Parts: sequence; C-alpha cells; structure tokens
Amino acid sequence: MTDDPSSAPAAGPASGTVRLTSPMLKAMAHPLRRRLLELMHEDVPRRAADLAELVDAPANSVSFHLRQLAKAGLIVEAPEHARDRRDRVWVASGSGFTVSPPEGPVTADEELVLRSFMDQEALDLHDLVARITAWAAAWGSGREESVRAAIHTGLVELTEEDVRWLSGELEALMDRAIERSRTPTDRPRKLWRMVSLVADDSLPRPTHPDHGEAP
Repeated sequence: MTDDPSSAPAAGPASGTVRLTSPMLKAMAHPLRRRLLELMHEDVPRRAADLAELVDAPANSVSFHLRQLAKAGLIVEAPEHARDRRDRVWVASGSGFTVSPPEGPVTADEELVLRSFMDQEALDLHDLVARITAWAAAWGSGREESVRAAIHTGLVELTEEDVRWLSGELEALMDRAIERSRTPTDRPRKLWRMVSLVADDSLPRPTHPDHGEAP
C-alpha cells in the first residue's frame, strides 16, 4: 500500500479492478462512505441527491463524504453526465476494489490501517448476521411473513483451483444481479446486501493480545 495521493486516479474511471491503498482504506473508515461506495459503479453515474435518498441521509452530508471518497481516488467526477456546470455527477474509479498482497513489505502504520478496516468489515458482517438471525426466528415462527434474507452454507473439499473457480462464479453471479437491477421495472425495489464468503475451514481463531485465543 502507499500513502502517496498522486497514485489516485486523476480523471475518469480505471479500466479494471483498483487495488486499495492506505489513503483509500482510511477514507473508507466511515460507515456511510463504505455504504455509498458499494452503490457506486464505473458505468452508472450517481448524484448526491440520488444517493441520499437511497441511504436515507442528508444530501449535504452525502456530498461531503463523496468529496472525501474522491480525494482518496475511490470515485471520480463524470462531467459528461452533468446537466450543467453546477451539477456534480460521480462514478466509481474502477470496476471493483480489492485488497491484494503487497508487492513489498508494508509499514506498521499501513498494517494498522488495513487491520482497522478489516475489523470494521467484521463488525458490519456481525451486525448483518445478527439482524438476519433475528428475522429468521420471527419468520420461522410465523410472526414475519416477508422473505427478507437467504443464507446458503456448506462444507466441501476443494483444491486451490476449485476455490478460484468458485470465487469467480460468485463474483460473476453478483455482477449479473447488479445488471438485473438496472433493468426497468414497474415493481418496487429496495436495497439488499450481498455477501460472498469462501474460507478455509482450518483458519485459526484470532488471538487477543492479553487473553490469548478468542472464544
């Protein structure tokens, strides 16, 4: 990772996946910014007012956080989609974002930034699973009639090649869902959280600095 802001895209979206740098991870520390970024795509222009309605937040607050995401190079302005000079339109700076292995050793500060980001991701997932399980109990007892989540789990023996194939298939399926969401329809739509998770079942539990292995 790098803290050099000059490494951020200057104008126009990148042609492929963008590797997350330290400035990008710092910008994504705010939960609303992560939520906004998840709604951004390189080929779908977004305005602050539109995003504010989707995330149920004040437009001026959304505008501020969009500027911070742009400063970090996560999104870029798309003036070709603007209605006039005052109209600010944004797109993602690439087709996707990834935390990939560094080309060389990272500093302690960079590792801390990455760990803080991943810790927040873990909290977000924990919150999501807690809400899903609470809904599932209500749905299973008949108190909740609407289907609001679906979980599919499994344990299977795979090679590294199999895992790469499965990850690619899951990513492609999520991309197809995004494309489907852009198809015009008279039916109401709302935001749904999609999570793709594949993990080695032998991963060790994280250790607490004072109390050893986590329960």
